[in-house]
Amino acid sequence: MKARTHKQDSLTIVYDADRIQQPGVHLFDPQHWKRQGRLVGEAQGRGSALFLETDFAPAVLRRYLRGGWAARFSRDRYLFTGFERSRPLAEFRILKILLAAGLPVPEPLAAMCRRQGLFYTGWLLTCRIANADPLAALISDRAGDPSLWRETGRCIRKFHDFGLVHADLNARNVLVDQSDRIYLIDMDRARIYKNSTSGFGANLKRLKRSLVKLWPATVGVELEICWDQLQAGYRNP
Repeated sequence: MKARTHKQDSLTIVYDADRIQQPGVHLFDPQHWKRQGRLVGEAQGRGSALFLETDFAPAVLRRYLRGGWAARFSRDRYLFTGFERSRPLAEFRILKILLAAGLPVPEPLAAMCRRQGLFYTGWLLTCRIANADPLAALISDRAGDPSLWRETGRCIRKFHDFGLVHADLNARNVLVDQSDRIYLIDMDRARIYKNSTSGFGANLKRLKRSLVKLWPATVGVELEICWDQLQAGYRNP
């Protein structure tokens, strides 16, 4: 990957020059892709993640949106403290680091921070992981498959061994492809801490809370059995 920076007026774009030859605002414009017939879907329940078929890669375009109480004041604006400190550019950089380390994450394609006075808006473009589903969508069919849960635990351990603390590790941010390879997505606000285990336990607790919320009552296998398998994979990567 050749990461390059493109600056134009009040915006900064970082991009992979090996894949993208013409960086610009058009890369982050849903209407641009829609007019070309390249917008092919969106993440279920999340209007901020769009699926694209581009010339350089099947891609996911994500707009940074606020949740919780902060969304009452602004849905998509964040306080500007510098382009390099913006969430989209920071996520692009951390994905680049994780990818270079051989960790299973989406390839970053481009990120944009557009300044608007004291605030900014942001977008991130990544490669789409082929034939992959969120762990959350597989519970009903794969709860009784211990290998899936052990592999999920092993994958999380690899990230923790590298020092990565995910800011929102939940069952929708764990993807499983058709070969049962596990990926972690959504590295917004993730941090890498060398020689520190702080945050790893909280990561696992957050994942378990999400599974508790999502676990269907009709599934014959108890969550605790699957969780024990996940922890076994985590302890023995």
